[in-house]
Amino acid sequence: MGGTNVWDAEWEVNEEQARTLIGRQFPQLSSKKMKRLGWGWDNTVFLIGDEYVFRFPRRTIAVGSIHMEGKLLPKLEAYMTIPYPKPLFYGEASDEYPAPFLGYAYVPGDFPIGLTEERRALSAETLAKFLRRLHEFPVQAALKCGVQQDHRNLTDIASRKVKLEGFLSKVVEHLSPEESGVIEAYISRLQKDRVESVNALLHGDLHFKNMLVNENGIVSGIIDWGDLSVGHPACDLSVAYSFLPPYARGVFFETYGGADEETKLLARLIAVYIPILILMQAVDDGNEAIAAEAKSNIMRALSD
Repeated sequence: MGGTNVWDAEWEVNEEQARTLIGRQFPQLSSKKMKRLGWGWDNTVFLIGDEYVFRFPRRTIAVGSIHMEGKLLPKLEAYMTIPYPKPLFYGEASDEYPAPFLGYAYVPGDFPIGLTEERRALSAETLAKFLRRLHEFPVQAALKCGVQQDHRNLTDIASRKVKLEGFLSKVVEHLSPEESGVIEAYISRLQKDRVESVNALLHGDLHFKNMLVNENGIVSGIIDWGDLSVGHPACDLSVAYSFLPPYARGVFFETYGGADEETKLLARLIAVYIPILILMQAVDDGNEAIAAEAKSNIMRALSD
């Protein structure tokens, strides 16, 4: 599949290059130990000592996000109820590397992979309070920082449904007949073409690879803010379906402040859509643990 996927890099940064780039612009960090933590579609991430994380864009599309995060993330501090990576080091593009890069305070924790439903339920109020406050951030202030407004056309259910059918056909051989049957039945029941637009500041990519939990399995960090945008809050509220067991959703929405049926419909759709994309990439990478977690997220989202 190489070279044709949306997550393929335009440029890669290895450990040695990252060390050189960071050391040149931030010499006070040059003696610290360093290791690559991982990479997403848009960035490669390095841990510096135990205190800092640096993100280097892998694609041109991520460069605008780095600029925008640098401006907006510090302003979110008063609204944050869960630790998040605040920018501290602003790296500039150079002849050696064509993009700006950012260094943040390190947020400790583990990815919530393989948690029991009981453990997941413990985060219902924590996640709802976090999203209630985030969605209260003034939209105009966010737009002034260069945040995009509904660039993904979140409210267009019809086109997302078509894309979802295409994704399903690519991963169907990696699903059990029961799993694919549940997803197909859900897609065929989706009759609404669009929901009304609503504007809130969104994390924009809230799923298990961008959340951290503490030793009790409770959400203790929200990372990777590169998809910060203004759009329908259902995008973030999808976490109520993908992450939380059905019996914890009532307390989640009550704590959040309620959500209408259209919002819940769209939130559930996104809770299937994002993990199926993660599943596609995990299959491409041969990462069985991530693939299994993505599948369980989809099945959880589709259970009541």
